[in-house]
Amino acid sequence: MPVDEYECPACEKIFEVQQRMSDDPLSQCPDCEGPVTKIMSRSSFQLKGGGWYADGYSSAKPATKKESAAQIKSAPPCKTSGSCPCAAASS
Repeated sequence: MPVDEYECPACEKIFEVQQRMSDDPLSQCPDCEGPVTKIMSRSSFQLKGGGWYADGYSSAKPATKKESAAQIKSAPPCKTSGSCPCAAASS
């Protein structure tokens, strides 16, 4: 269950409550019964680096330069004029 954070301006207390997503937000402080406001708190979850998918959780490995060049050379010839980039690679 998610943990929601609330602040009571009357007693200056900040508290956390475990609530279901379907539950209504709190409107009163459990201590002084004053009005409360919901706080948007920071998450402890962070993504760092080049990306989780590209760094090793994928079953597909990226092609090397040699493999990429071999794929271009083995590709069928283009029907365009000499402006195609693979025409330069196959020569």
